[in-house]
Amino acid sequence: MKILIDNGHGQDTAGKRSPDGRLLEYAYAREIADRLEKELNARGIEAVRITPEEYDVSLSERCRRANKYGSKGALLVSIHCNAAGADGKWHDAHGWAAYVSKNASVNSKTLARCLIQAAKDKGLSVREYAHQVPYWTQNLAICRDTKCPAVLTENLFQDNKADVDYLLSEEGKQAIVTLHADGIIDYIKKTE
Repeated sequence: MKILIDNGHGQDTAGKRSPDGRLLEYAYAREIADRLEKELNARGIEAVRITPEEYDVSLSERCRRANKYGSKGALLVSIHCNAAGADGKWHDAHGWAAYVSKNASVNSKTLARCLIQAAKDKGLSVREYAHQVPYWTQNLAICRDTKCPAVLTENLFQDNKADVDYLLSEEGKQAIVTLHADGIIDYIKKTE
């Protein structure tokens, strides 16, 4: 199975940063994506970043790149940080979440559940939609328009000071990388 890693927004995307400017989502997501690619490859799982560029790659192009790998034998994870507001202020919202598209396949939902469990296993506060349906559903192009199972992860909040402090710590970075790797491996075991 090939793991496709998308690292969200580019450096030219407005906003997408902590109020104090310490966390820039494009840079953070790229660092996590790079570490995840190396972690998975070290565990013997083929992983590739579909958006290594620093600039913002259009959603249609990101989906086109993912779809080159077809619907079987690949999965996609898109890495992001959440935000409670677009006002440049700190907020209280916190936690980790997984999103699937409204047209999500059973495999996309299974991948989301595996990632959610891995986040819980790492001790992260998980924002669940509901107890029986822990993932969130939105009309997200990166999940909707890809042929393979796809999940977008919101790795804590870039406008929550405690979340930002954790995300920028080595402990936090490693936890985010490891939860993605563990969740992906759990998914592979469940579906093969």
